[in-house]
Order: sequence, then structure tokens, then C-alpha cells
Amino acid sequence: MIKVGLCGTIGSGKSTVCRIFERLGVPVYIADDRAKSLMCSDKQLMAQIADAFGSECYLNGELNRKYLASQIFADDSKRLLLNSLVHPAVCRDFCQWADVQTADYVIVESAILFESGLKSVVDYTVAVVVPADVAIERAMARDGATREAVQARMAVQMSAEELRLRADFTIENITLEGAKAQVESIDRALRDEIS
Repeated sequence: MIKVGLCGTIGSGKSTVCRIFERLGVPVYIADDRAKSLMCSDKQLMAQIADAFGSECYLNGELNRKYLASQIFADDSKRLLLNSLVHPAVCRDFCQWADVQTADYVIVESAILFESGLKSVVDYTVAVVVPADVAIERAMARDGATREAVQARMAVQMSAEELRLRADFTIENITLEGAKAQVESIDRALRDEIS
């Protein structure tokens, strides 16, 4: 089973690209969604979070997101601590999920693929990139965010140029038709690798 990591900057269209892969029959694991779920269901992770940030993190077994956010956004070292707990849990969960899939290959989508440690459990990487001005416009339209807010989020992410250098495959996601053609090309390359 080939494992593929897919990443990209904010506004690059990772979700759109994932949907194209899914239409080709490729199972896709969304790391951010699973991380949120694991923080409320993985007993080991929940205990680690409560130990690190206090029992106030959970109210009646539910994650107190507001409290946790107030802890990690006020202190960068606490954000890094939370990531150091959540990322390994996501890696374990992804590997367990991948082991029961029956497709030729699977994809894990993560905006922070290289930073989170997920890169270590995949065989290939795909970067979805667009010019910065396109990414900003898309993110503003999608999130209702200001240009400054989007630029602040982009400033803490790897740039499109760095992702291009690190990834095995790059998708320039300017138009839907162009993205489809690039996904189909990568799909053929990965399936050829298997056969």
C-alpha cells in the first residue's frame, strides 16, 4: 500500500484536489479533521492534554476548545507542546486507517505535512500550490477573512516555493481543468509504481 501525503498553503485548493483524487477511487484521510476528533476520543491523547494543560481542558468528557485555545494562542511554547502531543496521535491513527484500506494507494491531507511528522510515514508527497495573490483572494472569499489575517496565517506556513522543492509532485491549482489533468497524471504515475 502506497501512502501519499498531500499538502499546500492556505487558499491553494487542497480540498478540491482531494475531491478529484476521491473521484478516482483514492481514499483520503483529512488530518485536521481527525486531529479534532482524536482530541475528543483518543483516551491516551486526552489524558496527555489534560496533564499538560489542566483538567479544565475537558468538561463532562468534552474538549473545552475555548479554554484550550486561550492557552495555546497566548503562548507559542504551549502551541508547540499541544502539537507535540496531537501529531504523533494523528500519525498512529492514519497508519491504522491506511492498513485497512484496499485501494492501490491512500492520501493523507495535511497543511503541515512536513512540520507534523506525517512526512515520515508516507512514500510520496504532493504539494498543491498557487501564486500568493490567488491564495489570498481564495482564502478571503472562503473564510470571510481580511487580507491581513490571511497574510498572517501564510507567514507561519511553508511557502509555495519551499513546498515545491520538498514535494515529489506539484499541482499548480489555477483552474479546475488544469488540476484534474495534473491529478490524473499523478494517479497514473502512482499506479504504474504499483504494477
